[in-house]
Amino acid sequence: MARAAASKNVYDAFARFFEKIQSNVEQVIQGKPDVVRLSVLALVAEGHLLVEDVPGVGKTMLAKALARSLGCSFRRIQFTPDLLPTDITGVRIWTRDKRETEFRPGPIFAQIVLGDEINRASPKTQAALLESMEERQVTLDGQTMDLERPFMVIATQNPIEHEGTYPLPEAELDRFLMRVKVGYPTPEAEVEVLSVHGSPGRLDEVEPVAKAGDVVKLIDIATSVHVADSVKAYIVNILNATRNHPDSQLGASPRAGLMLMRASRALAAAEGREYVVPDDVKQLATPVLAHRIILTPEAQLGGGAQEDVIADALSSTAVPTKARRG
Repeated sequence: MARAAASKNVYDAFARFFEKIQSNVEQVIQGKPDVVRLSVLALVAEGHLLVEDVPGVGKTMLAKALARSLGCSFRRIQFTPDLLPTDITGVRIWTRDKRETEFRPGPIFAQIVLGDEINRASPKTQAALLESMEERQVTLDGQTMDLERPFMVIATQNPIEHEGTYPLPEAELDRFLMRVKVGYPTPEAEVEVLSVHGSPGRLDEVEPVAKAGDVVKLIDIATSVHVADSVKAYIVNILNATRNHPDSQLGASPRAGLMLMRASRALAAAEGREYVVPDDVKQLATPVLAHRIILTPEAQLGGGAQEDVIADALSSTAVPTKARRG
């Protein structure tokens, strides 16, 4: 009984800390609590976030506000067609005084990295992120250097502007835990945006409410959340439904299932629970899986969407009735 109470206290504390971070970000991101919540979930699930939407809806502001809410190192990379891989990872240069090469780390050596307009860089430059995002390390000239925890890449892209852009390769898309779309605010929220951001400096007023060590503790707690075998089977059945969907040329991979389970654990902890329930999986299926689905050419011509495949997969998959521990 005492052990169960102690465990409950841990997850209650997690939920309070999570809410504190979310509320801090919402000081500058009005009317988008779901988007902010997903962004913080991606952080504590130790994943990366792709923010995709039209210009002017607050993609970059969201990334900056999240970074400012954490006591973590932060760097921004403005992706352009002439950006080189070494502009991201760093470079070794010869120093005359020391008569040896010296490594100058690039902006990827930060805990929160904002990749602004990531689809403007060449595929070669985008590929420089793959090792960092998957293995949290950088290899240069045969030497491997670990990246400090927590490590998160927040990338933004504009889906409607195609001139001078390069589509993200499937291998890179698969490295992002979630893809979120900010969308336009409601009229009421937009009035609040005008009131809050009508004068400069609002973002500068955001103070950190957590330290890097606190975030690492949240990440470690989230990984301890229990996932029943029935819920694991539910995730696998959803994956298979996306693979067998008539509009799907390539369904969700086993890696997608691992990502969905990791995100579901973070959501359960954020709600003060020590176990995942099917509703956690259903709530996160679209942001975690949709960007990993490749539609058939016929579906694309017919106006199909990846989100429709996920919706059909969820509706056709039986929901387990027992998910608690034991």
